[in-house]
Amino acid sequence: MEFLAAFDLTFTDWIWIIVCALFVGMSKTGLGGLGMLVVPVMAGIFGAKPSTGIVLPMLVMADVFGVRYYHQHAEVRQLFKLIPSTLAGVVAGIFIGDWLDEGQFQLLLAVIILIGIVLMLLNFNRTRQLPHHTFLAVLAGFLGGFTTMIGNAAGPVMSIYFLTMGFDKNKFIGTGAWFFLFVNVFKVPFHVLIWETITWQTIRLDLLLLPVIVLGAYAGIWVVRRIPERPYRVFILISILLAAVKLMV
Repeated sequence: MEFLAAFDLTFTDWIWIIVCALFVGMSKTGLGGLGMLVVPVMAGIFGAKPSTGIVLPMLVMADVFGVRYYHQHAEVRQLFKLIPSTLAGVVAGIFIGDWLDEGQFQLLLAVIILIGIVLMLLNFNRTRQLPHHTFLAVLAGFLGGFTTMIGNAAGPVMSIYFLTMGFDKNKFIGTGAWFFLFVNVFKVPFHVLIWETITWQTIRLDLLLLPVIVLGAYAGIWVVRRIPERPYRVFILISILLAAVKLMV
C-alpha cells in the first residue's frame, strides 16, 4: 500500500472516493444520474485532467457488470448507428481537450443538455417515439464521444438520446451498457499514451476500489428492479437536469 502515499489523500478524501466508487457501480446498472456526481468530486480531489484517468478504469469495470446483467436488452441497430460518429467525437476530444476553456465547455454542454431536456419533455407523454433519423444518431454519437473524452461526462447526452428514442427501462440500460463499454475501452490507449493520465499507480488504486464498485453495481440492480417504468424516466430526467445546473454553476 506504499503507492497510496503518492496520492497524498486525507481521510475525508477517502470517504468521498469510496462514495464515488459506489456511485460508479450504481450508475452502470441503471442509476445513471449518480455518475454525474462523480466527475466534479473526483476532479476536486485529483485535479480535472488527472481525475479522468482514475475514473475511466472504474467506469470500464462497472460497464462489465452493466453488460453482464442487461446485455440481452440492447438495441444493436442503434449501436451501429452511434459508433462511427462517437469515435469521431472521441478523436476530436483528444485534440481539443487541451485548447478548450473549461468554463466555456461546461456552459456549452449544459446548453446542449437543456435543449435535449426540452425535446424529451415534448415527447414525454407520447406513446410514439421520435423518428430514428440518422442525423440524430450522428449528432448524439459525436457529442457523446466528445464529452466522454473531455470529462467522462457523456451520460446526460446519451440518456437524452436513448429516452427520446422511446427505450423502455431495460433497453435503455442494456444499450447504454454496451455503448459505454465499447467507448470507454476505446479511450484507454489515448489516456495511457497521449494524455498519460492512466499509470500503474492509478490502476492499482482503481483495483483497490473494485469491491466497492461491485457492491454499487449489485445495489443498482436491486434498486432498478423496484422502480416502475414511468418513475424511472422521471428519475433520469431529474438527474439530467441537475447535471446541467451543476455544469452551469
